[in-house]
Amino acid sequence: MPIDRRTFLGFSAALAALPATPALAAAHAAAHAATVEAPMRRKIPGTNVQLPVIGMGTADTFNVGTGADERTPLTEVMALLLQRIPGAVVDTAPSYGSAEAVTGDLLQAAKARQRVFLATKISTSVAQVPAQFARSLSDLHVESVDLLQVHNLIDWQNNLRWLRQQKEAGKTRYIGITHYREDSHDTLAQILRHEKMDFLQINYSVGERNAEKTLLPLCEERGVAVLINRPFQDGRLFSAVKGKPVPDWAGEVDCTTWGQLFLKFVVSHPAVTAAIPATSKPRNMADNLSAAFGRMPDTRERARIAAALA
Repeated sequence: MPIDRRTFLGFSAALAALPATPALAAAHAAAHAATVEAPMRRKIPGTNVQLPVIGMGTADTFNVGTGADERTPLTEVMALLLQRIPGAVVDTAPSYGSAEAVTGDLLQAAKARQRVFLATKISTSVAQVPAQFARSLSDLHVESVDLLQVHNLIDWQNNLRWLRQQKEAGKTRYIGITHYREDSHDTLAQILRHEKMDFLQINYSVGERNAEKTLLPLCEERGVAVLINRPFQDGRLFSAVKGKPVPDWAGEVDCTTWGQLFLKFVVSHPAVTAAIPATSKPRNMADNLSAAFGRMPDTRERARIAAALA
């Protein structure tokens, strides 16, 4: 979705002015307090590339128009990510409405393409994929991406072959496959056993733990990086603890909110490379990013988090 020069410059100005906003000011303070602390990172298996364990998704939240009233909160969300955790995953898709275009515009306004690990997807039959990917590159204002994924198993055999061709051509550094439901896990496991890929993106949370049975151990065995979508189960985890105080022992893993506990449960699993929660609210973004810092839960503390939700 193109924007005119006046709107684009308006976004740029908004981005430059963001340090005065409360959420970004909080991020400044947190970053200053953590000058000797870096966000937790995990290596992409088989490489020396390390990714921060907290990134950002764009499904639903970045599907907005060109108006400043819609984009200004997202500009601040992006600014928080760039300031606090440079190099983090930003995941989008052509099926997310205007999300790719919004993502591309905000990164261009911030001159920040090289400060994120940019991931997108293909979500159509292989005959239409070249045109779809060309539109994605145009909307994102890039010539290549860091990660290109087959979305939700769509025409996966043909599309995975096409992705490999794009990797050889330098249009993507890594390739992968995605889904967001537990009923896809058996199929994904079969694919992982027979196909070589760099990344798997799946749903996993303290409330949806099916991935622990087969997929996560299989990714460790096969050397596949793992991105986690739906770490809050589309908000259902927060409904489950509504009105319930954060446990006193949360401080033992440097958490002050339920959101941080839920995210640290996910990224403390050794097979998980990064979680990519989506939000359009700067306050929530600042809270999400805090989960990349401090002590991480061990096996006992992970069990406590799970028990607290019961």
